[in-house]
Amino acid sequence: MKIIAVNGSPRRNWNTAALLKQALTGAAAAGAETELIHLYELDFKGCLSCFSCKRKGGAHVCAVQDGLTPVLAKLSAADALIFGSPVYFMKITSGLSACLERFVYPILRYDPQNRSAFSRPLPSAFVYTMNATEEFIAPFKAGLNPFEGYAKTTLRETPELLYACDTWQFPDYDRYENSMFSAEAKAKHKAEQFPRDCEAAFRLGAKLAARARELAAG
Repeated sequence: MKIIAVNGSPRRNWNTAALLKQALTGAAAAGAETELIHLYELDFKGCLSCFSCKRKGGAHVCAVQDGLTPVLAKLSAADALIFGSPVYFMKITSGLSACLERFVYPILRYDPQNRSAFSRPLPSAFVYTMNATEEFIAPFKAGLNPFEGYAKTTLRETPELLYACDTWQFPDYDRYENSMFSAEAKAKHKAEQFPRDCEAAFRLGAKLAARARELAAG
């Protein structure tokens, strides 16, 4: 059983990556093999609108050959997927969006009777981190990532969701313009809430592993 996490953050070791690592730790504790992929280490683009994936009798895979190509093959072969992204301007990062274009769109069929070319249910989750507070982001949650709905359609499973709000943004708040924030309040929230977010991520990984095992058992 293989569970893959995709880090859509430019940072390898910050909030999003930390939560993804905790989720994979939870998955591993439940018996899964795990892998963490950092998208911003790869050289790739989003969908080129070539429509090769929509050809009749085709394989429904992205035809573009670049740094993302082997990753897409891994995602298709996995038993569960976790996508993580910080929220920039009320959206997921451009890197994760480009990856999801290339992964989800080829699977999405223009057939009202069978919208997915994927042959099996594939459990997935989206993990979001953000500088905004939970109260501020609440009205915008539905628009953060339209790929949630497409993942449900194409992967044949409703994705799990995890939000980590009011995160610690800068390594040293004294070095950056941030007068609208309180560094002391941020530090307090990081010390008290982020460990809870990590625990939630651990449970999320374990839950995905359990669901993947259930599906494998038929």
